[in-house]
Amino acid sequence: MSTARLLQSADVPGALTSVAADRNGFEDEYPFVSHWADIDGHIMHYVDEGSGPVLLMVHGNPTWSFAWRHLVRELSTSYRVIAVDHIGCGFSAKPQDDVYTLGGHISRLVALVEALDLTDITLFAHDWGGAIGMGTAGRLPDRFAKFVLMNTGAFRSTEIPFRIALCRIPLLGTIGMQAFNLFSQAAVFMATEKGLSPAARRGLLAPYNSWSNRRAVREFVHDIPLKPSHRSYQTLVDVENGLAQFANSPVLLVWGMKDWCFTPSFYNEFRRHFPQAQTVEISDGGHYIFEDSPEELLNCARDFLSQRSAPPVLPADAAESVRANLPSSDSPTG
Repeated sequence: MSTARLLQSADVPGALTSVAADRNGFEDEYPFVSHWADIDGHIMHYVDEGSGPVLLMVHGNPTWSFAWRHLVRELSTSYRVIAVDHIGCGFSAKPQDDVYTLGGHISRLVALVEALDLTDITLFAHDWGGAIGMGTAGRLPDRFAKFVLMNTGAFRSTEIPFRIALCRIPLLGTIGMQAFNLFSQAAVFMATEKGLSPAARRGLLAPYNSWSNRRAVREFVHDIPLKPSHRSYQTLVDVENGLAQFANSPVLLVWGMKDWCFTPSFYNEFRRHFPQAQTVEISDGGHYIFEDSPEELLNCARDFLSQRSAPPVLPADAAESVRANLPSSDSPTG
């Protein structure tokens, strides 16, 4: 079990604080104050803006808290918005030892939530953030109230895009991802349908500027559990099984329907798990929905957060009817 100790900036190694302070080329995009926690001897960076009900934003690969910048800026006027950088990502420490598993990421986020004593949380999750965030909620169900999930997964799948499968080839994938930064470089073009500004590209790529700083990017790709023998497979099973306890929680699914990674089949699988969920399909949005449609995402999030009443509880037969009438997928997705 991971434990977290909140740090003052003076207690953080200068190598980390200097990196966090160097925002050349994207300082206007990401003006937030840095916060830090020591979790199992590794220092995690996060932003903590505003006050009010808690919104916890959990990113995927190869992004970091920068991805949530538009929502942090706008929603922190009414909410307390916390956006984390997983260990190995963003401005967090980037250890070279073997800490990059789904279970490890979940345990560290659990520790941070407990150290900050967060309650009544609305989870915002994208990409790997779905499995990590829902895994955290599954372990701390009394602390989570609502869920906003976008282009993500939190259940088993054998569906993997060919371009990501290529990155899992031993040696070849490592050289491509860590030596040449091909995974992160490709993402700033291939994960968006509408393109990014130069500042957005700089911000997304800034933390992954060397072989060692790209370790987590590589490890996330190799940690995708496609079969039971994978070391993170049982953890993902546990995350998937934990979804049922939130079947009657308010859930908003926002999906970029042109995503080639977390395709609409993932969206449909979430609708099977959460048949009462509110849904927003963005027809021209890609994987980086927070870049392609920031205003639409903000508006639907605000509407969802402003709703006070609980969602209707569907009878078991009605819920099953919803699931049965959704488009089928080749396998469980996630």
